[in-house]
Amino acid sequence: MSKVEDFLTQAEEQEIVAAIGLAEKNTSGEIRVHIEKKTSIDAFDRAMEVFHLLKMDETELRNGVLIYVAVKDKTFVIYGDKGINEKVADDFWNSTRDVMVSHFKNGNFKQGLIDGIIKAGEELKKFFPYQDDDINELSNEISKG
Repeated sequence: MSKVEDFLTQAEEQEIVAAIGLAEKNTSGEIRVHIEKKTSIDAFDRAMEVFHLLKMDETELRNGVLIYVAVKDKTFVIYGDKGINEKVADDFWNSTRDVMVSHFKNGNFKQGLIDGIIKAGEELKKFFPYQDDDINELSNEISKG
């Protein structure tokens, strides 16, 4: 499977978007998913580029999280903004990563993304709880490259 369009069905994408909305009801953090076929540079560096291209570094509390997936390269990165990294331990995203890897190894990409998103929301809630006046600063739609 190398085409981004073949990675998830339209229905699966909608389930992932719904999971983002659900996760963001627990936190003021903003979660996005970006999927592309492959990257010609290091996946972490590409995730950082995409993070800035999507203007995720412009949230008020700098608490955006990008889940970046390079399908053909069989890799993904969870990239959190400055506001998160200033408050959390270095291994903060390990539990989210582990949840995703367990599903990805079995080829269950949709569930891996959904469970990763929900886990990210739970983790973010500890440091960035949902506020009554919270506004959704970023689109929940999956972006593609």
